[in-house]
Amino acid sequence: MENPPLTGAVRAPELVIITGLSGSGKGTVLRSLEDMGYYSVDNLPIDLMEKFAELTQSSPAIRAAALVVDIREGAALERFPALYAKLRRKIQTRLIFLEADDATIVRRFSETRRPHPLGQIDSVAKSVLKERKTLKAIRGLADIVVDTSRFNVHDLRSYIQDKLKGEGKEPTISIYVTSFGYRHGVPADSDLVFDVRFLPNPNYIPEYKQLTGRNPKVAKFIRSFPQTGEFIERVADLLRYLLPHYIEEGKSYLTISFGCTGGHHRSVMIAEDIAKRLSKAGYASKVAHRDITKTV
Repeated sequence: MENPPLTGAVRAPELVIITGLSGSGKGTVLRSLEDMGYYSVDNLPIDLMEKFAELTQSSPAIRAAALVVDIREGAALERFPALYAKLRRKIQTRLIFLEADDATIVRRFSETRRPHPLGQIDSVAKSVLKERKTLKAIRGLADIVVDTSRFNVHDLRSYIQDKLKGEGKEPTISIYVTSFGYRHGVPADSDLVFDVRFLPNPNYIPEYKQLTGRNPKVAKFIRSFPQTGEFIERVADLLRYLLPHYIEEGKSYLTISFGCTGGHHRSVMIAEDIAKRLSKAGYASKVAHRDITKTV
């Protein structure tokens, strides 16, 4: 069954399944959907999914529902792909997969002092690796994959609500401009990726090495090269052309990623500049720097 784009008001019957890595924000997303009117259930046993979907279809009190299914299911999770395919034939069903980079998840578990669901024998880092392998097939089924590494709770809630915004509103698009370092990998949720490693690298200048692209001196250095200004203008022109078409097509969220070697200088400066230009042009845009605090 072909599903329509995931935009618009809560529709009935509709089932949203939230899954992904432990510590990636599934509870936050579930609560966000609950605030939007979804009947929400956390950690529903996988064998009850079909019954739950039937309830969503038959009960006039439940216009739409959301549930979390994750690694806590244990071996039963192997049956999820087949059950998910069956559900999609019966009811409009969406699968949202949440993830984050290893360092972010380890930090979140450290802050909450909670054990990883896979147990306390292995380290959190090893458990996350096992969990990624276990969920790989399910990730491939997802309608939406969200890397929550750069999100705080409020940003994640805002993003989900943007994705499920009410019908009848004037079409809009939320834009996230992200800087990153290629040595740490390209952000998984990137829609557009620009490689700015062709620009001279401030990292090789001792006085700039420990600074970032937010520093005025570093930004001035990067701007001093003519290719910097030309690149920014060309990208800005491209975005001014693309964004109205994305909005017309129904896209409600766009991630634009700029990458340099380490994610400290060039990509940061370019991301900041582009985000400001988009905001001035009237687009709702936020900027984040995924790797700005990471070391080699």
